Amino acid sequence: MAEASHTTETTEVPHEPAGFPPFKTETYPSQLFWLAVSFTFLFVVLWRVAGPKINAAITGRRGAINGAIAEAGKARADAEAAQAAYENALASARARANALAEDTRSKLNAEIAKAKADADAKAHDAMAAADARIAQTRDNAKAAVSLAARDAAIAIVERLTGDKVSADDAAKAMGS
Repeated sequence: MAEASHTTETTEVPHEPAGFPPFKTETYPSQLFWLAVSFTFLFVVLWRVAGPKINAAITGRRGAINGAIAEAGKARADAEAAQAAYENALASARARANALAEDTRSKLNAEIAKAKADADAKAHDAMAAADARIAQTRDNAKAAVSLAARDAAIAIVERLTGDKVSADDAAKAMGS
């Protein structure tokens, strides 16, 4: 048998130094190249595609917010105007109510004063009529007392003396 020849060929994988591939200094140039290509590609995509969409979204949102703020300001101004109109209407209604109350009060006071004056006038007239009746009754009573006294004097003289005295003489004697 022939001696086996020594060959250097093997079926093993060539031996590479161990370590984490990104930390290998032999691969730095290709890593830097692909970093630049990836960064440039992502920058262009963000700049040309995503940037305008983001800017449009921000602009649209800012416009919506500003519109909502303007609408809220308008609504607030409208509410303040409505509040002022309400307060003016309320003040006007109060003034009208106070004027009506004062007018009614003055009318009632005038009616009360008129009724009081009418009642005073009626009372005065009634008192004057009563005074006149009292005076008439007094005069009638005086006349009746005078007449009764005269008749009594005539009767007394006739009974005491037996002489008949005339009514005129009895009246003269009494001093009426």
